[in-house]
Amino acid sequence: MLAFHTDFDRAVKQLGWTEFTPVQELSIPPLRSGRDLLAQAQTGTGKTAAFALPILERITATRPGAPFALVIVPTRELCQQVAKEFATLGRYRGARPVALYGGVGYRDQEEALRRGVHVVVATPGRLLDLVKRRTLNVSKIKVLVLDEADRLLDLGFAPDIARIVALLPSPRQTALFSATLTPEVRAIAKKYTIDPASVIIKAQEPTVEAIDQAWVQVREADKVSALREILAREEVVRTLVFRRTKHGADKLVKALGLLGSPARALHGNVGQRERERVLEGFRRGTIPTLVATNLAARGIHVDDIGHVVNFDLPEDAETYVHRVGRTGRAGRRGVAFTFVNETQRAEFEDIRRKAKVPFRQERLALHAPRAAAPAVGRVVAHAPRAAAPAVARIVPLPA
Repeated sequence: MLAFHTDFDRAVKQLGWTEFTPVQELSIPPLRSGRDLLAQAQTGTGKTAAFALPILERITATRPGAPFALVIVPTRELCQQVAKEFATLGRYRGARPVALYGGVGYRDQEEALRRGVHVVVATPGRLLDLVKRRTLNVSKIKVLVLDEADRLLDLGFAPDIARIVALLPSPRQTALFSATLTPEVRAIAKKYTIDPASVIIKAQEPTVEAIDQAWVQVREADKVSALREILAREEVVRTLVFRRTKHGADKLVKALGLLGSPARALHGNVGQRERERVLEGFRRGTIPTLVATNLAARGIHVDDIGHVVNFDLPEDAETYVHRVGRTGRAGRRGVAFTFVNETQRAEFEDIRRKAKVPFRQERLALHAPRAAAPAVGRVVAHAPRAAAPAVARIVPLPA
């Protein structure tokens, strides 16, 4: 049984935690002993506390100066989330964490660094920028954590990680946490760690009982109309729609707006301030529909997403499970629709087989004639309003 100082016991109890998770039970002892670590654990398993608690234990009563611990993360949202957890767990320890990420100005982050911090949680680009500006001192780093190492590599951060590690003093303790132990992850673990302890937490099988999963055969040209019909249903309140590309997400938001269905896009080109506004609006319900790319969706932590729509077919079964897992949370049922166009049936069948989840089919019935394309020209003040375009109706496939 793990035992902690009363400072941490108070913080943990206020969070409502009653026992440690497997990744915490297995990761904390080697990290406490100063050993390097390679851990495989999914998001939501408690991995942040697994490395945060041993780091926070090292904080002394002296006034902080240069940070002694550095956590590298792939996204701005995860950066904020991890820094917040450090602050919560270390509230009675006088912990001073700081989140460093791009898309916002330097002033507030640099001011926090000048006041002194214990732990830096950072995205690679912003960290290197602040080192270059000589406002971040990494010469005292004793602990390095690479969080979501597989995503760091997926996003092409390997060169930045190499530059960061080259700036750090030796010896130091290094820990890698990753959802998957790909050959690339194992390679950087071998490069940056020494005789690491190994922790593997098997991913839980996706819980499909809480998700009604349906596929819809629809022509590519009819997808927007099909989505509009779903969004207009009375029971549909908060919907996450997936597209493969940033351009596709923006294009779909514009098309939905023209049909009277307000939506916002979330992808890598959306600035940080705007991103935070969009996410807050989605949580509050003022933005009913969010159109996101796979990568952007990793930072979305909203429990009551009622519907997920795969407007673009997922690349593979793993991506499918990750997407639909955004609904059906916190004891609520969810619905996931997957659009399959006229050329994708074989690709969909491969995903269906590998994902091993039950699907029902909803058939797209195009009973209404296609609306004529609107004329393009000068707007006349007294011209009659054009009729609303016909919308395809989706009906359940008869038993």
